[in-house]
Amino acid sequence: MNNALKDYIKLCQSRTENALEHRLPSADILPRKLHEAMRYTVLNGGKRMRPLLTYCTGQVLGIPPEALDAPACAVEFIHVYSLIHDDLPAMDDDDLRRGKPTCHIAYDEATAILTGDALQALAFQILATDPTITTPADHRLKMITALGKASGSQGMVGGQAIDLESVGKKISLPELENMHIHKTGALIRASIQLATLAQPDIDATHIKNLDHYAKCIGLSFQVKDDILDEESDTETLGKTQGKDQSNDKPTYPALLGLNGAKHKAQELHEQALESLAIFGSEADLLRALSLYIIERTH
Repeated sequence: MNNALKDYIKLCQSRTENALEHRLPSADILPRKLHEAMRYTVLNGGKRMRPLLTYCTGQVLGIPPEALDAPACAVEFIHVYSLIHDDLPAMDDDDLRRGKPTCHIAYDEATAILTGDALQALAFQILATDPTITTPADHRLKMITALGKASGSQGMVGGQAIDLESVGKKISLPELENMHIHKTGALIRASIQLATLAQPDIDATHIKNLDHYAKCIGLSFQVKDDILDEESDTETLGKTQGKDQSNDKPTYPALLGLNGAKHKAQELHEQALESLAIFGSEADLLRALSLYIIERTH
């Protein structure tokens, strides 16, 4: 990772933590257990990749970071809610997330379900009412619509449903990519889309190219996750290593082999860079971020 990206990631992580802290209910407010669980899961570390993408896109488009705090928080709340529900015994049945006990282990299953529900609702409440969003009302509505589509049956939740239905089955590469375009990619694309919607007069070609970049890195992110699930260890990952393989889930290494999966990640990185060719140095952080995604160790 180059130093400029490393410094920018730290800056965005710090900004995101402060923004999330500011928008979460206090643990002193009733119902205390629920609000405590919300804070436990959200303020529990993590790469903050989706807010980072929102801020990086804002830099490309000349949008100040303070105008993107609310959208960045909204997409992260959706992401954390999805992790809480994915970890439940009825889903992936994981005990560890970000190196700490998952929500249903730290609290209980009912609290975990309600915590995810509350975070999902909070995400849309923020997009609808947060005073730091200064775009016209029609663009605020488009933000809500974009995040809703990316989160629901045509996006992340739909991808998770396909994932559960695919356990123990042999599926084709196009089917695997379709699953992850929805499960992982939809929210990554929304992270960038929310930033473009904060700029009402953005060029249509820029929107198209940024969206294609997001599609490419959304897939490369999942390919790398699958590779790490085989190559890394539980301590480094912060979650149970080898879980997908033990659950007989379809993965890129299972379908393409480990070397084939690495080649696929590189191809997607190159396509992502091509999408940014119309931009100048203002997109260098997005370029570096694409490389970081396929070279990361956790």
